[in-house]
Amino acid sequence: MLAWCAEHDCRIIIVENASRFARDLIVQETGYQMLQQAGYTLVASDDPDAFTASTPTQDLIRQVLGAVAQFEKANLVAKLKAARDRKSAQLGRRIEGPLKDAAQVAAARRLAPSRSLRAVAEAMAEEGFRTATGTVLSAAHVSRLIKDIRLASR
Repeated sequence: MLAWCAEHDCRIIIVENASRFARDLIVQETGYQMLQQAGYTLVASDDPDAFTASTPTQDLIRQVLGAVAQFEKANLVAKLKAARDRKSAQLGRRIEGPLKDAAQVAAARRLAPSRSLRAVAEAMAEEGFRTATGTVLSAAHVSRLIKDIRLASR
């Protein structure tokens, strides 16, 4: 965005509100100061004075609202994690998506040479490697297993 602004001689950046600019107080204040030093004016459409007024009171209000946004984000992340944990406990498995374990990755890599991804998925299904719902893995999933070196910790 900054490259575009520099190329088009744009010196004013409008954000929906301060929390959409940053949901971390330090990032908000650092970003705001960096933009100011670079000659940009940051304007929040819901409170045009949030970044443009330079009074101690306005600075305090902006920082307090930034801290509230940071708290709300952390609170939401914690609630979502608790909900995922409850659902995972209820189902007896993690629900975050297709985690890769060492055995799956090893099977995909062992079966991959001279086979199509679909053929590898079929061979893996015969060996018991299926999706959580019991279907054959997709070719895209097999591709990710072969390429991805990050393993899930189960």
